[in-house]
Amino acid sequence: MPARLAAMPAHGEAPHQWVRLQTLIFLRWTAIGGQLAAILVAWFVLGIGLDLVWCLVVVGASVVANLGAVFLYPENRRLTQTGVVAMLLFDTAQLGVLLALTGGLNNPFALLILVPVTIAATTLERRATLFLGGVTLVLTTVVGLMYVPLTTASGAVFALPTLFEKGYWAAIVIGVVFLGVYAHRISQENRTMGDALLATQLALAREQKLTDLGGVVAAAAHELGTPLATIKLVSSELADELPDGSDLREDALLIRGQADRCRDILRSMGRAGKEDLHTRTAPLGTVLREAAEPHMDRGKRIIFTETAQSGGDERQPVIYRYPELIHALRNLVQNAVDFCDARVWVDAEWTAHTITVRISDDGMGYAPDVLARIGDPFLHGRGGAQVRGDYEGMGLGLFIAKTLLERTGAHLQFRNGSSPFLSHDERQARSGAVVELEWRMEYLAAPQGEALGENQLIVS
Repeated sequence: MPARLAAMPAHGEAPHQWVRLQTLIFLRWTAIGGQLAAILVAWFVLGIGLDLVWCLVVVGASVVANLGAVFLYPENRRLTQTGVVAMLLFDTAQLGVLLALTGGLNNPFALLILVPVTIAATTLERRATLFLGGVTLVLTTVVGLMYVPLTTASGAVFALPTLFEKGYWAAIVIGVVFLGVYAHRISQENRTMGDALLATQLALAREQKLTDLGGVVAAAAHELGTPLATIKLVSSELADELPDGSDLREDALLIRGQADRCRDILRSMGRAGKEDLHTRTAPLGTVLREAAEPHMDRGKRIIFTETAQSGGDERQPVIYRYPELIHALRNLVQNAVDFCDARVWVDAEWTAHTITVRISDDGMGYAPDVLARIGDPFLHGRGGAQVRGDYEGMGLGLFIAKTLLERTGAHLQFRNGSSPFLSHDERQARSGAVVELEWRMEYLAAPQGEALGENQLIVS
């Protein structure tokens, strides 16, 4: 995995640059327009006696703050968390003062005090959201106790019954808590999923680059094969014609040896043949062994079996070597090798319509408390383990594998071979974690007769 993945936020926290200033400025202009409209309608249309001057002063404070932000900062400015908190805190205080001048909680627009804390919950981390939520609750309580009553031009007071006023206060408090928790939880999950999907894309891009590199090496080996063969032939003929022991004959033999060395290096780096279709498809067992190859020499035994079930061809199906398939299978095998005691089984079965791959081990299996959540990103480890490679048990590897396999049409099932609470002597051989993958045959298998294509005429 690239080192960049390990540096990603581990708990869904938002990045250091939070919200575009222009967005908050636009929202504040919208709020200013609504406040002015409500004040003017109440004064001129409904005949409600307001302290118009002070109301306009409070709204004017927002106008001045917005104009200052517009002229002092560029449009593409992004605020840090502190900047966002400061702006939302100002908006909350401004709205609280305006409500205190216009009837307190008797004002039907008091519900709008939920807006700043909801914005904070969707964009800021938990501590900042709790701070702004606490300020909102305190301000709501103060406004409910200290406010200028709403009156008509004749002096009649608009006021809710005390029970309704207290109920309205309770509704706002509950709304602040519920909306804050709900919005923060949903946005946190979205950020976490976004981070995990980014890691998935990076992993797939890396695997694709490795696959493309293999194709480049294969093409180079194919193109250089003829020149190297010519060099070897000419150098051999020169060596045969030159007398033994001469310096020129030794040089010719050296050239021939170096040509052989170049050929061996190219063979070791990739399969021969430009755009070789063998690199696109391979038998099922070959693909499984290729995926497990990096973990074959880690001191654990990996056992492969391939079995045709009822209705299936005795020959192994030839499948596409998708980069995401190889990467995901390799990740699952690594997971099994990491947590097994001594053995890992990779079983392949197929029928006329399906391909099934089962990866199991003889370890302790998945922890019961996380078994139902296997495949979620940033999930704590297996069997109580807190450290898992570079990811410290975050479950990102399994999430990446699950996401990539589902892109190939696989259906995944995670389970334990036996109860993790059994003692070592009571457990069966395949007692550990089991991952079962199933594809419909047409999703993975190359059509018969088309795996390698037709023979092509060689034109000299």
